[in-house]
Amino acid sequence: MRHTISVLVENKFGVLARISGLFSGRGFNIHTLNVAPTHDPELSRVTAVVKGDDTVLDQITKQLKKLINVVEVDDFERDEAVSRELILVKVESTAENRGEIIQLCELFRAKIINVRHDDLVAELTGDEGKISAFLGLIEKYGIMELARTGNLAMKR
Repeated sequence: MRHTISVLVENKFGVLARISGLFSGRGFNIHTLNVAPTHDPELSRVTAVVKGDDTVLDQITKQLKKLINVVEVDDFERDEAVSRELILVKVESTAENRGEIIQLCELFRAKIINVRHDDLVAELTGDEGKISAFLGLIEKYGIMELARTGNLAMKR
């Protein structure tokens, strides 16, 4: 089962190491991990997507709540949260195929943020399905480089 865990933490040294150690110590591989400050400079949000057994993950959630510097822990179900991911993708582009690539970007509402003679860079946000569909269609042109943020999630 896939889970999105959101952990609100005090912005202190070593907190991320303790959180990731808890997951790895229980045999969970972190699929994506995102850490960033919140509107309060004293707090950061750690968003992790993990796959694993529900009962073990329930135990990990309870142990996360006991960690020093952890303020709040949420294990989101699919329908109780909104989630998005951001990607930057550099695609090979020639004069012959640039129009096709631009149309594909427009179809997915991707922004083209850099154009050179032999490549372009597009930015896209969306859920995992939208990101995967876009990458599946754009890969035939030649993906030169890809950067992904991993999921961000928030309660509805």
